[in-house]
Amino acid sequence: MAEPLKAMYNEPFLRAFTDIVRKAYPEFDGESFIRLSLGAGWNELELKGRMRRITMSLGATLPADYDRAIDVLEAIAEECRGFPYLFFPDFVEVYGLEHWEKSVAALETFTRMSSSEFAVRPFVKRDRPRMMAQMLEWSLHPNEHVRRLASEGCRPRLPWADALPELKRDPSPIWPILENLKADPSEYVRRSVANNLNDISKDHPDQVKKIAQAWKGQNEQTEWVIRHACRGLLRAADPEIMALFGIVPQPDVIVKEWTVFPSTVEIGGATEFRYELQSPTGEPVKLRIELAVLFPRSTGKFYRKLFKLSEKTVSGDMSIRGGRGFSFADLSTRRHYPGIHRLSLIVNGQEVASADVQLQASATGGTGDA
Repeated sequence: MAEPLKAMYNEPFLRAFTDIVRKAYPEFDGESFIRLSLGAGWNELELKGRMRRITMSLGATLPADYDRAIDVLEAIAEECRGFPYLFFPDFVEVYGLEHWEKSVAALETFTRMSSSEFAVRPFVKRDRPRMMAQMLEWSLHPNEHVRRLASEGCRPRLPWADALPELKRDPSPIWPILENLKADPSEYVRRSVANNLNDISKDHPDQVKKIAQAWKGQNEQTEWVIRHACRGLLRAADPEIMALFGIVPQPDVIVKEWTVFPSTVEIGGATEFRYELQSPTGEPVKLRIELAVLFPRSTGKFYRKLFKLSEKTVSGDMSIRGGRGFSFADLSTRRHYPGIHRLSLIVNGQEVASADVQLQASATGGTGDA
């Protein structure tokens, strides 16, 4: 089994980092820094907890003057690249809210080496108009990492981060930033734009639909952005978005095969499904084929999840075959419970076939409550 990500923060890492800090700040008390970081409860801390512990330990051992402390971190930033050094912007988040100009400049620097997408959010909450104006300026920056921060930092529902309630209620301050970035030459930036729009679509689907319609057909880069941005609306079979991408109901599609086997499975096991469809005669049509699974919750209620299988334009009267296995093993994002699970074949947003699978507790007594 692979080591958990938090394991990257260990004593050898901290000692190597101490050596780097001393290049810019020779009087750095590295032993105190390591002792504080690895103190009581370290082994129980998860990734973000360890990151914050390192931040607080730096706060206790770098110069007490915030500007001097940031100068030290900026001096060594080039040597501290990648995910492990997210505690650089975290330091700004913890200690820098009262030092706006120095902190914003530091976030711009640190995001090029790792990412300031989490640390910038308290600044948005503290003074949204001022920070959004800064992010609009960043959206025109020559560095792609800074441009991405302009979009990623104001995502209303950024994973692993606190939501931004004001922007969830009113996303209008985000639009000028996304307009600047919608055809960015960097895929890294464009993906952030799409993810930002997908966040917004959960609270304001009509606004995102208007954006998609306005951007449609402008260029290849923006075409990809709106397609990825509307993935949630596509999964929900929103008729306007489906039509925007040429996916219209196809009632004349014929289901020639739909088999799911076995029909009884233990938690941790798998089933397989096979399908064959016959496209309608006539002109070529675009078919979006998905698997919908209805999962029971522990409360007795159900939730539905869609899995995309295929999307392509096919000639008239063409046979389309496919299938794969479907696992009922527990995941960090999904637990399984005994009961009927309905698997349905979806074509262009419409259910065309279904079958039930009885999921049973495993022979070792598992029920999904891992």
